[in-house]
Amino acid sequence: MNNKHLFSSYDLLPNTWDEMYSIDSDIRSQYDIINEYLRSTSPEILFKKEELSKQLFMNQGVTFTVYNNNEGIEKIFPFDIVPRILTAFEWEKIDKGIKQRIKALNLFIKDIYHDQFIINDGIIPAELIYSCPNFLRQMKGVKVPHDIYVHIAGVDLIRNNDGEFYVLEDNLRTPSGVSYMLENREISKRIFPGVLSKNQIRPVANYPNLLYNKLKELSDQNDPNIVLLTPGIYNSAYYEHTTLARLMGIELVEGSDLVVKDHFVFMKTTNGLKRVDVIYRRVDDEFLDPLEFNASSTLGVAGIMAAYRKGNVNIVNAPGTGIADDKAIYIYVPDMIKYYLEEDPILKNIETYQLGKPDEYDHVAKHIKDMVIKKTDGSGGYGMLMGHEASDEEIKDYLENVRKNPDNFIAQPILRLSTAPCCIDGKLSPRCIDLRPFALSGKDGIDITPGGLTRVALKKGSLVVNSSQGGGSKDTWVIQ
Repeated sequence: MNNKHLFSSYDLLPNTWDEMYSIDSDIRSQYDIINEYLRSTSPEILFKKEELSKQLFMNQGVTFTVYNNNEGIEKIFPFDIVPRILTAFEWEKIDKGIKQRIKALNLFIKDIYHDQFIINDGIIPAELIYSCPNFLRQMKGVKVPHDIYVHIAGVDLIRNNDGEFYVLEDNLRTPSGVSYMLENREISKRIFPGVLSKNQIRPVANYPNLLYNKLKELSDQNDPNIVLLTPGIYNSAYYEHTTLARLMGIELVEGSDLVVKDHFVFMKTTNGLKRVDVIYRRVDDEFLDPLEFNASSTLGVAGIMAAYRKGNVNIVNAPGTGIADDKAIYIYVPDMIKYYLEEDPILKNIETYQLGKPDEYDHVAKHIKDMVIKKTDGSGGYGMLMGHEASDEEIKDYLENVRKNPDNFIAQPILRLSTAPCCIDGKLSPRCIDLRPFALSGKDGIDITPGGLTRVALKKGSLVVNSSQGGGSKDTWVIQ
């Protein structure tokens, strides 16, 4: 059966790179795999596959939490059945570019908490570092195993209308989304039986095993006790915490399950206290230790930082890594790559303006309709101003807020995110996407799972892909 109906209204967006169709409306070669399948499958069967994917997500409890008016609403994570497909050539550049970037960022964090050569040589202003809320004075001079601060990273990429990938931001604190990457692949195997193996799509299922081995090598114990520290069931990524703990075969714990004695961390068990060697923490720095950070926090463990500084427990990612993924620091990453590695950046940054600089603020204010403004410590798509969507009143109010503390904001031109085909109301329709590959660093180097999480702005015309703002996701296929 030739499924013409599905392709009847695929309107390419002007001046936008489409992942499936070239500018001449020809199918890109990597999409031949899925194009053939979609054209030979009836609309009824595709609808059933969509319903099956929703049912599978519901049965697996694949959810996230949206916070609105201080109320948490749990939602099933939206999934689009049409995969995003990358060639081996495209992936090779992404792989090399992220490895280069993580290497430089890790050297930067080590330098900032030790010798501070990059400040002394005038590459980055000292006041930018010391005013950053993610700079932890408690980490000054702390030696970490194998000099690795960033064990897990989720680097957000977008493809602009020139076909090139750009880095949108570096997520180095407690990056999330990998469980959705794993679940998306499992669902793809169910709804496209045989298609992945027949076309040699690179696997992603090894991620939990790879992560476990990276965590294990941080300890000098033969059989280290590794735990995943979660803020608890009300955290938006709790599903991911439970999934990763289960797949790695480690204990999922909350702060109340741990205690520090004699500068060692212990887990409370029915058989008494059991020493903890490695903590994969999904708790932010601010809440990690009430003795050193937020005194009212009940999410962390009192005394954990003292145990960490003495080398009696390993924390992943290292506290203080947030200094390197602050949006004000992002501007300097290309300079870091040249400074530490003596290389040109493989992946480019997006042009970024610091609103604390009067001339850059003036430029952004004049071109506000073409800009997106973000808080330097913001995440999840919250607190942004999309200039082309905002009313004059909203812009005025937002800029008034910026002027109170302009150093806390950056601005970037609104880019043309690439589009990919999504199955919307029984037809294929282009929607904007980004890509978050996941990198794991260890003493033997950096491993990047081939693919990552493709996030989709499911609302027509929207550029915001965050699940908290109405986005969804796709499986990401990398051809071998």
